[in-house]
Amino acid sequence: MVLAIYSIPFGWTAKKVFLLLASYLFYSAWNPPFVILLWVSTIVDWVAAQQLVKARSQWVRRLWMLISVVVNLGMLAYFKYGQFAVDSFAGLLSEFGVHYAPPQYDIVLPVGISFYTFATLSYTLDVYLRRAAPARNFLDYALFVTFFPHLVAGPIMRPTELVPQFAEPRRATPNQMAFGLSLMILGIFQKMVLADGFLAPAVEKVYDSAHSPPGFVDAWVGTLAFSGQIFCDFAGYSTTAIGVAMCMGFAMPDNFRFPYAAIGFSDFWRRWHITLSSWLRDYLYIPLGGSRHGEARTYLALMATMLLGGLWHGANWTFVVWGGLHGLYLVVERAIRKHVPWRPGPAVLVAVGVLTFALTNIAWVFFRAKTFGGAWAVLTGMFGLSPHGPPLLAGIYLVTTLVIVGGIVAAHWVMRNRTLEATLAKVPPAVIVSALTLMAFAIVIEHGGGNAFIYFQF
Repeated sequence: MVLAIYSIPFGWTAKKVFLLLASYLFYSAWNPPFVILLWVSTIVDWVAAQQLVKARSQWVRRLWMLISVVVNLGMLAYFKYGQFAVDSFAGLLSEFGVHYAPPQYDIVLPVGISFYTFATLSYTLDVYLRRAAPARNFLDYALFVTFFPHLVAGPIMRPTELVPQFAEPRRATPNQMAFGLSLMILGIFQKMVLADGFLAPAVEKVYDSAHSPPGFVDAWVGTLAFSGQIFCDFAGYSTTAIGVAMCMGFAMPDNFRFPYAAIGFSDFWRRWHITLSSWLRDYLYIPLGGSRHGEARTYLALMATMLLGGLWHGANWTFVVWGGLHGLYLVVERAIRKHVPWRPGPAVLVAVGVLTFALTNIAWVFFRAKTFGGAWAVLTGMFGLSPHGPPLLAGIYLVTTLVIVGGIVAAHWVMRNRTLEATLAKVPPAVIVSALTLMAFAIVIEHGGGNAFIYFQF
């Protein structure tokens, strides 16, 4: 319906107002009062950016930058980490023999708050650092914040990527419309059919089972299923969002670039959740010193960045461990590259790629498990320490998981140095239409059985 109304030939300003209202309606469909948080973030950062340009002294500029940071991170901290902080404090006291039962505030997490908080923060930080000028009018900036394709689960847009696109009327060409619709079908297929229909049941049987720990095969297959599920779920949303934007003539950056063909973890983070990893690099890793102040400082900056990146994903210490593992992977990789001669041939590159994928799966255990006990139970199975674990997965789950995840990994390796656009340009149109038709049919069959996108909770 949004696309149909947007296609009506009325003025560009009116179309932008319509998109803004449609974005607010899209967000309020989940919980209307939380639209107020969007308004607060939008107004505070708009005013702060304007004042940053007008300020004559550095301390005034720094004050306005801090106002933006405190307001945005304050809202994020309260809604996402308030209860977590109180519970963690109670746990710390218990280690010293002090019993404290913290109150349960039942704080509702606003959907997508982590994503739009980072997007708006990049606006004021870029203006403060003189990387970009403020938006020329409030409507364009407000639409940047709330543009519904990226609002709740990314990609995390920068103002310099989206605001300039609002300056002139945008309308999709026939090729953009066709490709955008194809991306939407592909993204929804990844989410509803692969992630929810085939992979989620195997994950739930291993990670949510009362029988623990699982055996070697079940532990690995359940974790492989989650690696496929999390990719198809999140990449599916990003692909759909990019397709929706393209159907209206807007361009959004890639968020995934075949990450399960990564060779090493620096390569993995150039391919997985690209807009988050670039945000963390530009606004956290580099300000912490990056690689400019010696080896030890670089390792500390990497670890701090990944630990905070893990905490960004969820208010649970398991996410911090997940981020810490990736930080450790990056540190070890950097040390090896620095101190060990590195002239690998094809066989070594493939072996490093396999090792990268295996270690990524070990880290995924902490991302998926709700508790450290649950994570340890799965890891015990994965390392063969529970040979008598009860069988959890029937043969059909084993086969479908291995076929789907194996297909995903193989496709990533085939596409590792290619783009989807260039590859599809070489495929006969009849083959593309047939594949899209089959995917659309599978979506219809699976309709009604899907779950919410995993990253909506972040």
